[in-house]
Amino acid sequence: MKFTLQATDKFSKARAGEIITGHGTINTPIFMPVGTAGSVKAVHQRELRDDIKAQIILGNTYHLYLRPGLDVLEQAGGLHRFNGWNKPILTDSGGYQVYSLTEVRKIREEGVTFRSHIDGSKHLFTPENAMDIQRTIGADIIMAFDECTPYPCDYQYARRSVDMTHRWLKRCCERFDTTAPKYGYEQSLFPIVQGSVYKDLRIKSAETIASFERDGNAIGGLSVGEPAEEMYAMTEVVCSILPENKPRYLMGVGTPVNILENIALGIDMFDCVMPTRNARNGMLFTKNGIINIRNEKWKNDFSPIEKDSDLFADREYSKAYLRHLVHAKEILGAQIATLHNLHFYLWLVTEARSQIIAGDFYEWKNKMVRQLAQRL
Repeated sequence: MKFTLQATDKFSKARAGEIITGHGTINTPIFMPVGTAGSVKAVHQRELRDDIKAQIILGNTYHLYLRPGLDVLEQAGGLHRFNGWNKPILTDSGGYQVYSLTEVRKIREEGVTFRSHIDGSKHLFTPENAMDIQRTIGADIIMAFDECTPYPCDYQYARRSVDMTHRWLKRCCERFDTTAPKYGYEQSLFPIVQGSVYKDLRIKSAETIASFERDGNAIGGLSVGEPAEEMYAMTEVVCSILPENKPRYLMGVGTPVNILENIALGIDMFDCVMPTRNARNGMLFTKNGIINIRNEKWKNDFSPIEKDSDLFADREYSKAYLRHLVHAKEILGAQIATLHNLHFYLWLVTEARSQIIAGDFYEWKNKMVRQLAQRL
């Protein structure tokens, strides 16, 4: 993998760059639609590629490991061939899913034992097999196995967790460096900074993972319930330490406002289920604010969802029609809303990139943040 820094903003830490992988080029800042089980919910790969213009998607190691299973993925030749997506894929390590399975998992130095949410069967994730599993899935970017601490989190627990995450990282790197990709293209390993909302732990973790000198670095354990100000403070601290010549990925973030504010702090890559999950519940993100399409006020509104509708793939549908579909529980309603939100998120980061290159990002960001937070 190769990362090239192409432009930086004059009045913030915002960056525009280019990541070259075995499955193509990614222009940053970038948002990665989440394809949990090898599919971005309610969207065809064709629509992701041609309408939404997604450059990379995310797959979930925990879910793919359980279903369809590694034997199926290996026989298919990896996830790219299995799902027909010929652009880059990033896989998380399963650490976040394990974090969320509080009732059915046990964390030890060896790794994490957990029970499947599908059939209750018992499994073990270790730093070593997390690398093996992601090698088999075939992701272009593989995440290190870590522990994601909850919020709020006791300082002593967060400290012990960070230390274990660093020990696990050493094991991940040893396994990754002694194994080879299975499908004929390079794979890259990103370590993950942890430390909850404790500045000293975040500094320690950022310095530690930077010392491993991998192709890129990630920031985890944020967007787990902490106030946005805490997220921004920790991101700023970490970005001041992580090397400038490598991409920075803020995991699980977030709202459009979160994305713009974190781009301003030096983040290059984002993922979040919000645009797809919220779409299925009738929440739409637009350039002028947030729409709850279920509301009565849209019943007779025959205008497009987005004013500048030529920019969006759903331009032929009115608010009134989408509201009708959502209330009627028609699958097409979820599809249209999902297409809109993903298209908006990709437009947002693409426009941010253009503003950085043009030298106008900071002023544009401040104007957009005010607009995007409005409820329409």
